[in-house]
Amino acid sequence: MASQETSSRTVVPGYESVFGKAKGMVFPRIVLVGHGVLDELATTCRQFGFADRGVVVTGPKTAELAGRRATTILQEGGFRASMVVAHEANEPEVERVAEEVRAAQAEFLVGVGGGSKIDITKVVAARLHIPFVSVPTSAAHDGISSPRASLHGAESTVSTEGAVPIGVVADTRVIVQAPFRLLASGCADVISNLTATLDWRLAVRLRNEEYSSTAVALSEYAAQEIIDHASSIKPNLEESVWIAIRPILVAGIAMSVAGSSRPCSGSEHLFSHALDRISERPSLHGEQCGVGAIMMMYLHGGDWKRLKNALLTIGAPTTARELGVRNEEVVKALVMAHSIRPDRYTILGDNGLTREAAERLATVTGVIGS
Repeated sequence: MASQETSSRTVVPGYESVFGKAKGMVFPRIVLVGHGVLDELATTCRQFGFADRGVVVTGPKTAELAGRRATTILQEGGFRASMVVAHEANEPEVERVAEEVRAAQAEFLVGVGGGSKIDITKVVAARLHIPFVSVPTSAAHDGISSPRASLHGAESTVSTEGAVPIGVVADTRVIVQAPFRLLASGCADVISNLTATLDWRLAVRLRNEEYSSTAVALSEYAAQEIIDHASSIKPNLEESVWIAIRPILVAGIAMSVAGSSRPCSGSEHLFSHALDRISERPSLHGEQCGVGAIMMMYLHGGDWKRLKNALLTIGAPTTARELGVRNEEVVKALVMAHSIRPDRYTILGDNGLTREAAERLATVTGVIGS
């Protein structure tokens, strides 16, 4: 596949969206996906009309994988580019990176890494009001192109506003080198869109929430694409990255259309966030959302077995054991989930599940043993 694949370029009308200016929607203007597209980074940045000073934000491991290369490509393309190595995605690290970006007088950023490094970049870009390009080295969740970022607090993970990338350069040659578990997690995160959109429709009926049919269509399309091609998503196969990365990107764009995380975050995400707080060793975000989606689809009366089978086919977890968490932690997370975001109405309702209902739900769906 690698020898035959060429890059795929998608151009989305810029900051004045075709979906309407009134809602202030912002989308990536250019998305490059394919083998070796990292080499086009400088050319792409020139297309955006960026000024000469730029900073590449990356991590200790991803610097060696692609961060240094990205910096060199920009320098060879005539940019005055430097590199900042970021660490854990938390508020102090965001402030430290922001200070280094200010000191470099950067006029654009390039985030190179997994979810946390891109999250740091998008928050810094938003606060400093400068554009950024997203260069993922893995695809563990849908944050590659979304306007949301997750920062770790003292007690929990906090979702915060970030900048939408002006462009995305997703080099499948680079991403395939990441552990397959990360790609499977990203696929599970997107599959869980199907319960998020059901929750949103429920909130529209019961709470008269604002709703975007376009955002829902994009979100559900992304999930269905992953499910339909689940058997083709396999380890050590660059074509699998090619298949999975597009729906993952579309899911992020769905959130831009909605102006919130609603189309991709519902009761299954509340379960995941609760598990983060309860578990001694929480799993990957996307993995937990996938398991949560199995249970929430059961509550909605939908085809939860179809979701579970897709996750099994890809190789994503479907049980507490596979997540590496205890059965009791799953039950406690289910009971707590409704309280994580009281403003977000879901199938869990205002009062949540009783312990008995939570235990039965997890048992019936096979998430925990009987």
